[in-house]
Amino acid sequence: MRPPVQGTTRLLYGGGLAAALLLPAAAPAQAEPPSRTPAALPAADGKKGQELPGMPTALDPRAEAVVCTPASKEKAKKQDWSRQRLDLDRLHRHTTGAGVTVALVSTGVDPGGAGLEDRVTAQGEAADDCVGQGTFLAGLIAGTGSTTPRLAGVAPGAKILALRGTDRRGQPDPALVTAAVRAATAAKADVIAVAVALPRKDAALTRAVAEARKAGAVVVAAATPDPPSRGSGDEIPSRTYWPAGEPGVLAVADMLPGGTRPDGALPTGTVDLAAPGAGVVSGGPRGKGHYLGGGTAVATAYAAGAVAAVRATHPDDPADAVTRRLTATAYPADIPQLDAYAAVTTVLGAAGAPAAGAERAADPVAVRDTSDTDRATGRATLFVLLGSAGVLSLLWAGFALSRARARGWRPAGAGTTEG
Repeated sequence: MRPPVQGTTRLLYGGGLAAALLLPAAAPAQAEPPSRTPAALPAADGKKGQELPGMPTALDPRAEAVVCTPASKEKAKKQDWSRQRLDLDRLHRHTTGAGVTVALVSTGVDPGGAGLEDRVTAQGEAADDCVGQGTFLAGLIAGTGSTTPRLAGVAPGAKILALRGTDRRGQPDPALVTAAVRAATAAKADVIAVAVALPRKDAALTRAVAEARKAGAVVVAAATPDPPSRGSGDEIPSRTYWPAGEPGVLAVADMLPGGTRPDGALPTGTVDLAAPGAGVVSGGPRGKGHYLGGGTAVATAYAAGAVAAVRATHPDDPADAVTRRLTATAYPADIPQLDAYAAVTTVLGAAGAPAAGAERAADPVAVRDTSDTDRATGRATLFVLLGSAGVLSLLWAGFALSRARARGWRPAGAGTTEG
């Protein structure tokens, strides 16, 4: 029987773009199909850092007995890159998402999870989070950070309605997802975050999503599942996953600190937003320690938290207007990048576009969906991260130059004649 967590991860910090990445665990004595854990994320070498256990997305389906993810004995000491990227410290001065309920369809949520006390409604099996991922995601959406406030979620004042969309091992089930969406609609949830992705369209789920949207909920869903294994060499064709492919659903993909999709990410044409989905820190269902996780479910949780923040700040906006606000204020890129701060604070014009002079949390970083091509891993990822700082500098220099020219500035000796 294989334990659900394969080794430890290391949290790295550095410069303006702090990076939380993973060091691979030692290979087992006998080859086994890899479980879907953060150990499959890109790695980078580094002497400085902090080791945290990885949060799996599912437990081993072949094991005879279910062994739940053990409690973490480690605590993160600093804010990770994802929260800096979303500018959550500044966002929380405007809103904490108070008064908004987010229904989270995942592996369940522990109502007593660190930073979630008194704000989680979980009944029956939804309160039993053996995998731990649902509690991890709830912390990204609405956690207070407990004793580490800078590790709070996007909307720490929001409430969580926990719903199971998987079995106890974390395997998605269409019937469970459908029942969860219907329960969320009946409970009048403001946001419904579906952290699982199904490979086939389901008529009952289609109706449930349509009913949820008709009732006024914003439905956010993972654009793809997390790959069961990475680096297998098998070419996977692009396809649509569900319920992300349903009309009006905000489909979310994961991105690395440098802006690219992770190695081995499943290709799809159904993506509305990209959000941080690698090296992210949150709590779990057992103990007060922290874990490191990633994947499309993590990105979906961040987007759902941003929706909660927008709904709290713009309570009169209908669901479609909230979705448009998220996409209109995102960083322009091949896959627009979530900007939670801009989504809350930007004044939109009559056409739904940001008004002139709208403020951004930081300079944009291009996102390229290269999941269907060969990409370097290991040290190459570190080079991408280091290079991103240079890209940001060039982008900022170009932006500053264009603004200066717009105000009439010219280089010394340029644009004048004498005679």
